[in-house]
Amino acid sequence: MVMTGSAQIDAERAFARLRRSRRRAALARRLRRASARREQLPVYDAHALQAARAPRRPGIREIPLEAICGTLEPSRARLFDRSFRPAAIARRRWEGLWVAEQRGAALPPISVVAVGELYAIRDGHHRVSVARARGAVTIDASVDAL
Repeated sequence: MVMTGSAQIDAERAFARLRRSRRRAALARRLRRASARREQLPVYDAHALQAARAPRRPGIREIPLEAICGTLEPSRARLFDRSFRPAAIARRRWEGLWVAEQRGAALPPISVVAVGELYAIRDGHHRVSVARARGAVTIDASVDAL
């Protein structure tokens, strides 16, 4: 994507591009007659994870964005698909974070819980979506213990 120099216009264009991508994926899924559940962001139950989770030291570290596989928040599962493409209702917050990151603001680390070698996100869904849209490979995360 070619940057215009205006953070707000760039944010609007990036959001529109992701929304189109999400709609195309939904249309392709319908044409394949595949289940809608395949594109939904998986929701993990915190209590079930507590028993099955691999022991990891809590703390802040960089994790790969591709390792984030689901969420602990059912309400956020409707705002983002499996690839963290946002729904229309997430526009204002998403664009605000894009602009903040474009201007060099230090964003707080996201909060995740380990699910084997992957992670379920507790807080920071919009930040993950923006980071993916901007082409980032890793993100700072607070790996929490349940």
